[in-house]
Amino acid sequence: MPTLLDAVVVGSGPNGLTAAVELARRGMDVAVFEARDGIGGGARTEELTLPGFRHDPCSAAHPLGATSPAFAALPLERYGLRWLHGELPMAHPFLDGGPAAVLARSVGESAASFGPRDAGTYRRLIGPLLPRWEALFRDFMALPSTALPRDPLTLARFGLAGLPPASLLLRRFRDERARTLLAGLVGHIMAPLGGVATGAVALVFALAAHARGWPVAQGGSQAISDALAGLLTDHGGTLHTGYEVKRLDDLPPARAYVFDTSPTALARIAGLGGYYDGYRYGAGVFKLDYALDGPVPWTSPDARRATTVHLGASAGEIGAALRAVSREDRPPSPPFLITVQPSVADATRAPEGKQVFWVYGHVPNGWRGDLTDAIERRLEEYAPGFRDRVLARATAGPPELAARNANYVGGDIACGAASGLQLLLRPRLTLSPHTTPHPAVFLCSSATPPGPGVHGMSGHNAAKAVWRHLRDPRRR
Repeated sequence: MPTLLDAVVVGSGPNGLTAAVELARRGMDVAVFEARDGIGGGARTEELTLPGFRHDPCSAAHPLGATSPAFAALPLERYGLRWLHGELPMAHPFLDGGPAAVLARSVGESAASFGPRDAGTYRRLIGPLLPRWEALFRDFMALPSTALPRDPLTLARFGLAGLPPASLLLRRFRDERARTLLAGLVGHIMAPLGGVATGAVALVFALAAHARGWPVAQGGSQAISDALAGLLTDHGGTLHTGYEVKRLDDLPPARAYVFDTSPTALARIAGLGGYYDGYRYGAGVFKLDYALDGPVPWTSPDARRATTVHLGASAGEIGAALRAVSREDRPPSPPFLITVQPSVADATRAPEGKQVFWVYGHVPNGWRGDLTDAIERRLEEYAPGFRDRVLARATAGPPELAARNANYVGGDIACGAASGLQLLLRPRLTLSPHTTPHPAVFLCSSATPPGPGVHGMSGHNAAKAVWRHLRDPRRR
C-alpha cells in the first residue's frame, strides 16, 4: 500500500464500490475498508435458511440497477454480472378474482391490465417519456447537480407529472387497479403518498420496467458487488474486510476519505459534531426469507410469472399503511407487502424443484415486534397453501437488519427517510450533498442523491466531487 493513498473508501456497498472503481479507473490509488467479513452492503447473497438456498438479505430485484448509467459505463458483465428476467417485471394481484394489474415490458400490456377506462391515460402519461428514458434517467439521477440536463424538455415534462405528490398522480386514473399499482411503487421508498415528488418515484419505477425490466442478478445480488470488486482490483484498488473504522485515525493517510455510511456514522467517525443532527431516519422493515418446496401458490396467474409481486387491497389501504408507519408505534394492519421470487427468473438460487422467496412489510423505525404471523396470513389470502410450502424461514426485524448493515439505522433500508424535501435534498439542504465541512471527507451512501436503490449513482456522483477535489492544484 502506498504511503499516501489518493482515496480511502469506508464501506463496500454498491455505492462505495462504484466510487472506488470510478477513482481507480482514473489512475488513483484506492483502498476500500469494510467492517464485515464480506463485501456487498445491501447487495449480498447468503444461505440464510438451508444449504443450497441462496437468499439476498436485502435487495433482490434491481429495476434501477439494470438501467443505471453508472453500471452501464462499467464492463461488469466481464466480471460475471448477468441480469435475468421473469416473464413480468411486477404484478399486483387482487382478491376480487379479477386479473392483476401488471408492469410488463410492453406499455400496451400494462395499460390493458388497468382496464379500458385507464388504458389511454397510462399510455399518454408514459408514452412521451419512454423514448427519451436514458437521457431522462441520467438527468434525474444526477439531481441536484449544477450541470445542465441533457434533455431539459423531457425532464421538465417529467417534473410536471412527477414533482407533485403521488396522490395527485393517482387522481388521473378512474379505476382502482391503476391507482393501486402506482401507490405500491411509492411503497418502495416508504414515503406517504402525499409527499413531494412521490409521483416521480412511481413514474421512475414504471418507466424502468418498460425500458429495462426489474431483473435479478444471476446467482444473487452478491454478483453485483463481486463484479465491482473484480473491476476494482484489476485497476489496482485493494479491499480490506473485517476492518471496523471508529475514527479517521484508524485509516491510512489519504488525500480523500469517502464514506459509504449513514450520515450520523460519518459525523461520529470524522468528528463533525452535530453537522447531520437534522437528518431523519424513516420507517423500518420486517423481512422474511423463505426456502420453499416449490413455487408460491398464487391464485393469480400473473403473480406466478412475475419476479416482484405487491400485495395491497387498494390505493387507500396502501396509503394508510404508509402514513401509519411513520406516525405510530406499531405496524399497519393489514401490512402492505413487497415480495420478490428470484427463482422465477433464476433456477440456480435453490435445489431443483425448490424456490427462494423474499417478503417484507413496513414497521416503525426500531420496532422490536414480530410481524411473521401477519405477513403469512396476508400471503395465505393471495396464495392459499403458502405455509404448506415453507421448508424454512429466516426472520429479520429492524434490530437484526441494523446489526447486519450499520447503514440501516432502526431498520431503515433507505438509509434515511425518503419523504418531504429529504427525498430530493439529502442529507442536507445543499447543492454539494457529497461534501462535508472536512475538506477531505466525502459521503457517497444512499443518504445522498439520488437516494435508495442498488444503482451505484450516489457513489458515481460522489466520485465526481472527489475527482474535482483531487485535481484542484491547491490540494497538491
